[in-house]
This record gives sequence, C-alpha cells and structure tokens, in this order.
Amino acid sequence: MIELRDVGYGFGDGDLFAGITLDIQPGSFHFLTGPSGAGKTTFLRLCYMDLQASTGMLTLFGKAYGEMSRDDIALMRRRVGVVHQNCQFLDHLSIADNVALPLAVSELALDPQNLEQLLDWVGLSKRRNAMPPELSGGERQRAALARAVIMSPDIVIADEPTGNVDWEMSQRLLHLLVELNGMGKTILFATHDLTLIRAAKNLVAARVLRLRDKGLQLAGADL
Repeated sequence: MIELRDVGYGFGDGDLFAGITLDIQPGSFHFLTGPSGAGKTTFLRLCYMDLQASTGMLTLFGKAYGEMSRDDIALMRRRVGVVHQNCQFLDHLSIADNVALPLAVSELALDPQNLEQLLDWVGLSKRRNAMPPELSGGERQRAALARAVIMSPDIVIADEPTGNVDWEMSQRLLHLLVELNGMGKTILFATHDLTLIRAAKNLVAARVLRLRDKGLQLAGADL
C-alpha cells in the first residue's frame, strides 16, 4: 500500500532523514513517534505525496510520484484521509458543510444520511450547524477526522491529532481511529505521546515506528 525503498528527504543544509525502507500493509495500524524536529510531519507528507522524496523510491498504491501527473496524484489522494494537528476550516460554513467539503471539491454527490451517520459517529450531530470558531479543540479534531473519512479512504493519516486536546479527548480520538482500523482502514498515527501509545496496546495490534538520528527504527517494548 505504501512502500519506501531507501527513501531520504533533505533541505539545503543536509538530510532530515535518509535510507528509510518500510512497507505499510493494508489494514495495519502504525504509530509514528520521535523527538521534535525529527521530521514526522515531513515523513507523513511524503506518504500522501504532498512532497517528493529527495532520494530513493516511495510508492502509494503501487504508483511512484514521478510516474503520475498532478491530476493522477489528486485522484489518488482521494483514497487517503489526512487529519492535521492544526486543522483548518472555512469559518463561514457550518461544521456539517465543512465535513462534506471534500465531496463538493471532488464534484461527488453527498448522501445526507451518510453525513448524519458520520457526524453522529464523532459525536457532533448536535453541533452540525455550529460554526468553526464556536468549537472546542476536541470538537475541531473530531470534525477534522470526520472530514478526513467522508470519502471512505483506504488510508487515514493523522498528524499529532491529540497534541492540543486533553487526555480524555485523546483517548476518544484514539478509539475512533481504532474503530476505523477495525473496518479495514490502514492507520498511520503520528504522536509524541508515549502514554497514549501504551494505552493503545490493549486496543489494537499496532507497530510503533520511531524517527530518530535521521533514520526510522522499529521501537521496542520499552514504550
């Protein structure tokens, strides 16, 4: 599904990371951790082809970045849902309209019943008409997750989605991602919260990856 072969990424002053080889299989659950500045967000952006690797080869659904046109990449991204830590919404649209926005952008039909079920799943059905500035941090993150999965993607990539919420909301978001994994979705979840990773051990069979010293390591049981 996502394959990296000797992948590296660098800026003008050197490599952020290099020599990464990894296979992310369909239906798997991966945590990505590492110190601040290790390149977690950059790594995720490579995985959904928002960036191109400096070295090596990365393929998504069997296709490499250089083999596709911009339109091809845009179509492929429909199969990947992304949740950002600092999620952005259109403040003049209701939460329901923001969640449904990817369908409108892609010129796909909206099933109102599916939208209502999705809002209920993330606990926002009663807030469907609220405007983004009215939401708490936890509500914004749940709305971002709903927006990320509105098009039923094969992969959900979450970049520090619990970084700005309390422990109770962190666990709620984790449980939602575990539920998605149980539906067959591949999950790649970046977090610096090792306590949350430990809490997940009783919920899902997850692989823990650590970006460190310009490389990617399979973390051990010490987490």
